[in-house]
Amino acid sequence: MRFYNYQHQFYAGIDLHARKMYICVIDNLGKKIFHKNMDADPLHLMQALEPYKADIIVGVECVFTWYWMADCCEDNDIPFILGHALYMKAIHGGKTKNDKIDSFKLATMLRGEMFPIAYVYPGKMRAARDLLRRRQYFIHHQSALLAHIQNTNTQYNFPLFEKNILHASNRVNISDRFDNQFARKSIETDMALLDSYHRILLDIEADIRKQAIHHDPISYQLLRSIHGVGPILSLVILYEINDIDRFPGVGNFISYARLVKCSHESAGKRVKGGHNKIGNAHLKWAFSEAAVLFLRKNEPAKKMQQRLTSRYGKGKAISLIAQKLGRTVYYMLKRKELFDAKRFFKDSVHELAI
Repeated sequence: MRFYNYQHQFYAGIDLHARKMYICVIDNLGKKIFHKNMDADPLHLMQALEPYKADIIVGVECVFTWYWMADCCEDNDIPFILGHALYMKAIHGGKTKNDKIDSFKLATMLRGEMFPIAYVYPGKMRAARDLLRRRQYFIHHQSALLAHIQNTNTQYNFPLFEKNILHASNRVNISDRFDNQFARKSIETDMALLDSYHRILLDIEADIRKQAIHHDPISYQLLRSIHGVGPILSLVILYEINDIDRFPGVGNFISYARLVKCSHESAGKRVKGGHNKIGNAHLKWAFSEAAVLFLRKNEPAKKMQQRLTSRYGKGKAISLIAQKLGRTVYYMLKRKELFDAKRFFKDSVHELAI
């Protein structure tokens, strides 16, 4: 975890909500010079910060409403940083907690160089990243609908479907299997939603592929060189990373992607796990998906999986392959190199394990 450690004349801690924001500005001696609850909009924000604009830093806890404030500060050349919510024990662990106290604590943490930093994702790519995340949400709903059709078919002990019902052409007349009008209606509703999701997903993917690959075409093509990683998965990884140079080392990257479990140590005693939700869940999903796709029609990868499975079990084997793919992606993007299968498979089972 990194902490903000630059000195300024003024420090602004803002407890931000959807409609209100409590602003606290302190000077470099820790004295409060502005402390007020205001409407959350750019006009009131700039009115409050204007007298201190020459040398001020604005800090906000990472909540869902921070986009507009980051853009407003960038437009007005005011440094803006996000505070990592899961590291702010001084805020959440207080005996008494309210917006006024929280805003002062944020400003004090900034001044005391104890403000934990989260990444401020660039505004130009933010909407495309969020659309990719929304697409993943729709995919999960689509999978739930398909599972419900399969489960309902099994409940009535009907024959298994001969073809993959993900494809609309294979879902024709499925509802005719059911004599009960309510069961038939349930299946027809599922299929209507599946058809809608199919059109929506195709439209989203077409728009993203048309525009997104122009943001970083080199990195996009590098990711496409990995076996099994298609255009959408490449874009998910690319947009969740944004800039590989923001990670000082490969360990920082795979930790951010939730591909390793960090140990806790105190008084010489070490324990596993803890705070596994810290990191990027979307990158974790992307590399887990990439590991499964990497094994398809890939004999060297299947042999690697068999060796790892014999030593660590099936679940751990997939996790280790996902972790190695994460390490590989880090160096590929750092060095601007295509995927090298020979280099990837030369590591032994012992080198893969952590």
